[in-house]
Amino acid sequence: MAQEDVFKKLVSHCKEYGFVFPSSEIYDGLGAVYDYGQNGVELKNNIKQYWWQSMVMLHDNIVGLDSAIFMHPTIWKASGHVDAFNDPLIDNRDSKKRYRADVLIEDQIARYDEKIAKEVAKAAKKYGDAFNEQEFRSTNARVLEHQAKRDALHERYTKAMNAGPDLNELRQIILDEEIVCPISGTKNWTEVRQFNLMFSTEMGSTADGSMKVYLRPETAQGIFVNYLNVQKTGRMKIPFGIAQIGKAFRNEIVARQFIFRMREFEQMEMQFFVKPGTELEWFKRWKETRLKWHKALGFGDNHYRFHDHEKLAHYANAATDIEFLMPFGFKEVEGIHSRTNFDLSQHEKFSGKNIKYFDPETNENYTPYVIETSIGVDRMFLSIMSGSYCEEKLENGETRVVLKLPAALAPVKLAIMPLVKKDGLPEKAREIMDGLKFHFNCQYDEKDSIGKRYRRQDAIGTPYCVTVDHETLQTGCVTLRDRDTMRQERVPVNELQSVIGDRVNITSLLKKL
Repeated sequence: MAQEDVFKKLVSHCKEYGFVFPSSEIYDGLGAVYDYGQNGVELKNNIKQYWWQSMVMLHDNIVGLDSAIFMHPTIWKASGHVDAFNDPLIDNRDSKKRYRADVLIEDQIARYDEKIAKEVAKAAKKYGDAFNEQEFRSTNARVLEHQAKRDALHERYTKAMNAGPDLNELRQIILDEEIVCPISGTKNWTEVRQFNLMFSTEMGSTADGSMKVYLRPETAQGIFVNYLNVQKTGRMKIPFGIAQIGKAFRNEIVARQFIFRMREFEQMEMQFFVKPGTELEWFKRWKETRLKWHKALGFGDNHYRFHDHEKLAHYANAATDIEFLMPFGFKEVEGIHSRTNFDLSQHEKFSGKNIKYFDPETNENYTPYVIETSIGVDRMFLSIMSGSYCEEKLENGETRVVLKLPAALAPVKLAIMPLVKKDGLPEKAREIMDGLKFHFNCQYDEKDSIGKRYRRQDAIGTPYCVTVDHETLQTGCVTLRDRDTMRQERVPVNELQSVIGDRVNITSLLKKL
């Protein structure tokens, strides 16, 4: 099945089974804004819990924070967002659609990569075990031609982005590469121009004099302006970290790919404060730590890769992305950046306040350097749904759709089902649920045949189902069904909590770290 079709099915599945709904749908929706349904909010909360506990509970030198969405507008001047938080946009005159110029070019680079990958795949199929991929890549004429075009484009694009960016050069690249509008199919492009992504509003009444404020475009600045408060009240010593989960807002003109790029989104960020000169060592350590966190979910090492930045943000001296293989290619889910001391120095300059750290071990004052780890919760959500969505052909010829979610993240851990709606079975099932619902999220289900109920639970990713039958009333045992293997076993009711609990608890993931 084409990956584009897989993605469409995934988006449809998210709505049909209560994971993600278009926001304000009865009013025809609002572009690039989504609501999380009853199963989506549970999965989202479990993702946040996994991240929070791995950061705060497992590290005695990392603490939490919840800063306000509204902050003093000078903060965004100091951080550079007022002057530099822009996207290069270009319009197609025929379709009247607007695009990010950098994304159009990056997609073109990806097309060259796809062409190379197709040539390699064809050769691998043709030559089988005798295929030498490295030799093929270095000798095949078509591969070398595609690689040369790709490398030349990449070099030209990197120079253009590092030069400000150079808007004229970005447009010229689009013209030279003959990139067409996906809607109109034409190359009738406007000039490229910059567009600031921050939402602004007014605080205070007109009578009192209002002040222009911004909805925060990132959560990091709330940590930076509070770092000394946390350090002093928590008696923290360098190195230490501050973790935060919160909403951020960006006026994305080219929002796309479902919840991958939205105007209102949630971030999980940790800023780690270190002594100057040690930042690159800590950057390397956090790269390894964060990748291990992702891989603990069990989707396979081939689903992840690092993408080191060649064009660095104005505040960074090193940066990398952890990318996940989505249905539409490898895409960033987490960024790890060495932000130097830029942010703290800027806030000290613009506020006029001394926010240097006093190091009691060396008796010196200095501005700490910062290592940042930042995940988009919504992108993480999408990566987990993408990695879990599966269509399986069964022995009887039927197809089942199953979400093979990590058990600890699944919205519902256990579905409890009476075999029939009579003979005291519903009452027994309710009794079992009342005993287990204090330990993990359970769902009672008695509608339709037992087969249809199993399929329904498979579709929302419930790892275990319990069937209460007539024998249960005699022996005290139930049938426990595993989602992934569909294997069934008889288990005493009084052992269900211990049997299931260890497998579905967040602790089962944390122990892998």
